Amino acid sequence: MPLEDCKLIELPKINDPQGNLTFVENNSQIPFEIQRVYYVYDVPGGAERGGHAHKGLHQFIVAMSGSFDITLDDGQNKRKFHLARSYYGLYVCPMIWREIDNFSSGSVLMCLASNKYSEEDYYRKYEDFMRARWAAA
Repeated sequence: MPLEDCKLIELPKINDPQGNLTFVENNSQIPFEIQRVYYVYDVPGGAERGGHAHKGLHQFIVAMSGSFDITLDDGQNKRKFHLARSYYGLYVCPMIWREIDNFSSGSVLMCLASNKYSEEDYYRKYEDFMRARWAAA
């Protein structure tokens, strides 16, 4: 899938003086059914996450607290996104390399995923990702 298929999606935001509310529903705000939810937190200063691609997994990434940058790479183009609001998320389609860095102190990354964890779905080496990317072209 090309990088253009990855995009920021604004989630519904219900304003209330006692605290705002945002929700996500399967196949409504995001283009897949949620099978797994995980979150990343307590990331040490200067650390990087990601550094992989998925063969078939769709993801929706939200900065629940704090902020971070995600660089997406489809093998030809790269694009950097800065996530800092809990009512926006980044849809990442399969076959996109991602690197996540610039975590602010206290940041929490939440990821909604289309499938349960499977190590077989990962490209952990950029060279393997590029070989598969060009083989599919």
